[in-house]
Amino acid sequence: MAKVKYKRILLKLSGEVFGGKRKHGIDLELLNVLAKEIKSVRELKIDIAIVVGGGNIFRGVAGAVKGIDRATGDYMGMLATVINSLALQDALERAGVASRVQTAISMQSVAEPFIRRRAIRHMEKGRVVILAAGTGNPYFSTDTTAALRAAELDVDVVLKATKVGGVYDKDPMEHKDAKKYKKTTHMELIQKRLRVLDSTAASLCMENRIPIIVLNLTEKGNIKKALLGKNVGTLVENE
Repeated sequence: MAKVKYKRILLKLSGEVFGGKRKHGIDLELLNVLAKEIKSVRELKIDIAIVVGGGNIFRGVAGAVKGIDRATGDYMGMLATVINSLALQDALERAGVASRVQTAISMQSVAEPFIRRRAIRHMEKGRVVILAAGTGNPYFSTDTTAALRAAELDVDVVLKATKVGGVYDKDPMEHKDAKKYKKTTHMELIQKRLRVLDSTAASLCMENRIPIIVLNLTEKGNIKKALLGKNVGTLVENE
């Protein structure tokens, strides 16, 4: 078996990933590909927790701009993450990967409540834990949720899966001359306002000395390569 660099990871998936090329709704074909990628990682005996976004269905900030109360919009966004989480769980189960969905907002008919010890126990038994509904509070992003859960679950690294190849000095989708960082620090993310992760999430990871790898999810095998210690995307760590 290949030697892995990390034993327990937290994978952060944005809602846009679930939308695929359409950027909205759920792309079932892409979801099946993602499930196979996660399965290949789980076969390395790595503990996996996943924090899911909901921007493909509803984004609280956008709703606030259009007239919906910000807190209400954020709660709507949390419910959207539950929809994505259940879809991902279904894809994982069809791929033969045992999984559990845990939510920060109680909804016992469809998922377990988030309980730290139970989540850790699930991972120890080989189950992928999908964490939905953010922190359960408005005004907190799913990036911040990922950093918080990473600290709670004592993970070795946070993988931020995006549609670009890492951290850039400006948006590579809009600027062809955007410079990619092979390696950077949490503080540099905050000071230069590099928009791959919000400042609260970056601060939490910095304080708890949790490295972050930002990589392109659309390139097959990238997650596995990163966990084997290969140079993929951008590594963010303490100085």
